[in-house]
Amino acid sequence: MKIALLGYGRMGKEIEKIAVSRGHEIVIKKDINDTIDIHLADVAIDFSIPTSAFDNISNCIKNKVPVISGTTGWLDKHQEAIELCEKEKGAFIYASNFSLGVNIFFELNKKLAKMMNSLENYNISIEEIHHLKKLDAPSGTAITLAEGIIENSSKENWELGENSSKENIPIVAKRIPEVPGTHTVWYDSKVDTIEIKHTAHSRKGFALGAVVAAEWIIGKTGVFSMKDVLNIR
Repeated sequence: MKIALLGYGRMGKEIEKIAVSRGHEIVIKKDINDTIDIHLADVAIDFSIPTSAFDNISNCIKNKVPVISGTTGWLDKHQEAIELCEKEKGAFIYASNFSLGVNIFFELNKKLAKMMNSLENYNISIEEIHHLKKLDAPSGTAITLAEGIIENSSKENWELGENSSKENIPIVAKRIPEVPGTHTVWYDSKVDTIEIKHTAHSRKGFALGAVVAAEWIIGKTGVFSMKDVLNIR
């Protein structure tokens, strides 16, 4: 499989290592190649920056190259990307986090939210910790966790910061050197605390998930998620 890396930062380099170890070829590295011919690739993996993501994704879709995107901070145009993919009969996966473990964590989070919904004496909160170079806050993963709770509870929205209204979920974002990503969801009451947590030990888990998704999408048409890749129902 020939892969275009749209973004060749720390994640791009980690994806390259995983992809090559699985027998794939990197034919484009966008941060290095000033001009690219996306047709050289069988699939593209976008881990660029928020201001570049939508253009990268659109270029792939219009040129019939399946695209996997893990860039966060551009989701104001997410629906536009979905509509373009459907119009052009392309193939597209966006995930706030490609880690296989995190995507299992997302499902556990939804199930716990549904179980806790009738217990009004618990306060819900989310904390995310990342390295200092993380550009957006809160992380896309934290937002996905909040959305999973909102879908399965009476909560209406999320807010960045420790203090929020009763209807919303507070998300605390911390930036600490050399932390790949730690996400915690708390249900706290006067008598006890229930906590679920995912801790990434390195970027390898994110990179592996992105490559697995790229392998999976070849030959398919449509807008998919990691639930489709992992066959989670």
